[in-house]
Amino acid sequence: MTRQITAFSNPLIKQVRGLREKKNRRAEGLFLAEGLRILTEAREAGRLPEVLLFASGHRHPLLDALIEATAAAGGDVVETNAEIIGKITAKDNPQTVIGAYRMFGGRLTDLDRGAAPLWVVAQALRDPGNIGTILRTGDAVGAGGLILIDDCADPFSVEAVRASMGAIFTQKVAAAPWPDFVRWLREGPGTLVGTSLKATHDYQEPRYPAPTFILVGNEQAGLPEAYEQECDLLVKMPMLGKADSLNAAVATAVMAYEVINQRRHTGKSPD
Repeated sequence: MTRQITAFSNPLIKQVRGLREKKNRRAEGLFLAEGLRILTEAREAGRLPEVLLFASGHRHPLLDALIEATAAAGGDVVETNAEIIGKITAKDNPQTVIGAYRMFGGRLTDLDRGAAPLWVVAQALRDPGNIGTILRTGDAVGAGGLILIDDCADPFSVEAVRASMGAIFTQKVAAAPWPDFVRWLREGPGTLVGTSLKATHDYQEPRYPAPTFILVGNEQAGLPEAYEQECDLLVKMPMLGKADSLNAAVATAVMAYEVINQRRHTGKSPD
C-alpha cells in the first residue's frame, strides 16, 4: 500500500531526515541508502527497507519491483516529491528513491571466517568514503567482509553507504576493540597481514593462505607499533614517486587483488 506525503513537517519525513546523524541512527537502529541501483542491490541481497520513499513521476520497472517487495514485507511505501527527497539527502541533485534500512551485523561471533578466503580489517579509519570504498572493493574481490577496529567512521553513514555502491548489503560488517579481535582471530585459522612502510617484504613476495586478514591502519598515523608486532606478516608496496604512501582504500585494493590473483593463478592459496 502506497501513501502520499507532501509536507516536510510530517513526522516520518523528519524521522528519516534525522538518520543523517549518527546519534539518531543508533537510537532508531536505521540507516539511509539512496538511489535505485543501490536499493535494487539491497533487494537482490535479501534486504528491504522499512521505509521506502520515491519522488512522483519517476517510475521504473525496478522501482515497481522494489515497491511491491517492500509492501509485501510490511514496509512503509511513501510517494513524495523531489524537494522533500532533496531535503532528506541534503543534495542539490538528489536521487529519486531512498530507503531507511534496519542496521545489521556488528559482532565478530557472527562471522564465519571460513566463508571467504579474504577479509579486510581496518584500524581507526576516519574517512567514511574510505570505509565505503573498501566495502566496494571487498565485494569486487569476493571478500567475506570488513572488520572495524577501534574508533572508525560509521559504515552506515550516508557518505559510507554512497561510496560502497551497494556493497554495504553484500559484505559482512563487524566492529571490535583490538584485544577482542586478536583473541577471536587466534581462536581459529587466519593469517594477519599488515601493511607498513617499515616492512621488509614486498607485498608480492609472500604466499597468502586462506583465510587472509588484511590489516590497514589509520589514514594519517598508520598502524600502531603494537598492532604491527601482532601481525603474522608485514608487507609494503613499492613507492616509486615522491609520495610516501597510498590512500588507505587504494592500498587495501592493491593488497586484496594480490591475494585474490594468487588464488586465480593457482586455484587456491598455498597452505
